[in-house]
Amino acid sequence: MYSTQKKTLTRSVHNRQIGGVCSGLARYLEVNATVVRVLYVLLSICTAFSGVLIYLILWALVPQEEHY
Repeated sequence: MYSTQKKTLTRSVHNRQIGGVCSGLARYLEVNATVVRVLYVLLSICTAFSGVLIYLILWALVPQEEHY
């Protein structure tokens, strides 16, 4: 019933548009990546594009998922 794996935030390698931040966040939150991307764009527009800075910071800090 409960997963014993620890949930971690990583940038996606497979479902990425730019850096994989939105799709990694969507996977972490268990929602569709398109929803996260639309919310990110709306947030960026409403906050005078400070979302771009947040995206760049997350891109630098969040590790990329391991792919095999």
